[in-house]
Amino acid sequence: MYCAGRPSIGCAMIPNERIGSVLSTAEQLHIIESGVDQITPEADLAKKLDTGMPLTIKLGVDPTAPDLHLGHAVPLRKMRQFQDMGHRVVLIIGDGTALIGDPSGRNSTRPPLSREQIKANASTYVEQAMKILDPEKTSLRWNSEWLLSLDLEGLLKLASKFTVARILERDDFSNRYKAQEPIAMHEFLYPIMQAYDSVIIEADVEMGGRDQLFNLLAGRELMEKLGMEPQIALTLPLLEGLDGVRKMSKSYGNYIGLTDTPEDMFGKVMSIPDELMVKYFRLASTVSVDEADAIEVGLADGSLHPNKVKRRLAANIVALYHDEGAAAAAEEAFDRVFKEHVAPTDIPLAHVALIEDAEKGGVYLPALLAQIKLATSSTDARHLIDGGGVKVAGETVEPHVYFLPATQLAGVTLQVGKRKFVRLVIA
Repeated sequence: MYCAGRPSIGCAMIPNERIGSVLSTAEQLHIIESGVDQITPEADLAKKLDTGMPLTIKLGVDPTAPDLHLGHAVPLRKMRQFQDMGHRVVLIIGDGTALIGDPSGRNSTRPPLSREQIKANASTYVEQAMKILDPEKTSLRWNSEWLLSLDLEGLLKLASKFTVARILERDDFSNRYKAQEPIAMHEFLYPIMQAYDSVIIEADVEMGGRDQLFNLLAGRELMEKLGMEPQIALTLPLLEGLDGVRKMSKSYGNYIGLTDTPEDMFGKVMSIPDELMVKYFRLASTVSVDEADAIEVGLADGSLHPNKVKRRLAANIVALYHDEGAAAAAEEAFDRVFKEHVAPTDIPLAHVALIEDAEKGGVYLPALLAQIKLATSSTDARHLIDGGGVKVAGETVEPHVYFLPATQLAGVTLQVGKRKFVRLVIA
């Protein structure tokens, strides 16, 4: 049912055949509840499952960026669980809503994307999402199908179902209003448009991050006002990144990208704090809920060794986005570096011109690290140096030492953390 291009309505329609899950309601709830943040209302979800009919599960995504990380993949993993239980999954590409820009969590108006950007990002997103979802069981919809065909009368009818007071209940809108920060009128339309998506596909369950709860409940509210059976709102927690504290984000540099190399992906997973392993198993791996439960018990009572468990997690995630062979090779590469203390054999080269600061008597190392992509910025590089995370030719750079002679850098290997290596080639 997956359609590779922009499908017509007929191509993307959900099939008519109704095949219920072979699992009981209690068994399904056990799987659904694993790792989730909130189900609103849970009693209504149980009633829907009790019917034995396959439910329509909705996830809407705005293609605002081309590359995904494990945090983006959390709702997709939950969607796959619904698929495996026999339910119908609808992935909505928000090429219509992306023209507005999701204001969730924003303290300013999001810059709109061009249609060309949206189309390019969506293509990459779908390709990566189908590594998790079953393409044959996924209905792919583009909400421009119905949103961009709305006339003024239709838009006004939808907008009349919500009040300004209700929209201002959203924390981000409320905070911006109180702070006298500007809120563009079109931003108020975003939750209404997302709600209309649910009406169009007759969603039983809509999923999203906890920051999406207002939008999900708006869909439930609109369906009720239109005389439809309202959807269930299912929110998922944010996945902490490699630092174990902040949410996974490219801006924080603590992410595991779905397009990372197997070696880098394996090494990054091995670097997460031990206390996050169970959460990663539940939200980012392919192990069953029962297996995740057993791992949690084993780690708690000491019958499972954390290092072995983390290796299993890393191998599982690499195999998901690459394959079993890549996972095995990545583990071998990891052991060469960390067990045998052997540097990788395929260290990338960086052709650079080393310019010394005459006054400081050396090359400004933080800027060099940022230039060759071993740090996200000079500020980030200084933090790495001060934390003892930078090596030059195998020797740790002392904290607050930011300038090194060019002769000390020519042709050497720079290392950041345990996994990032670059060999300098003087231009």
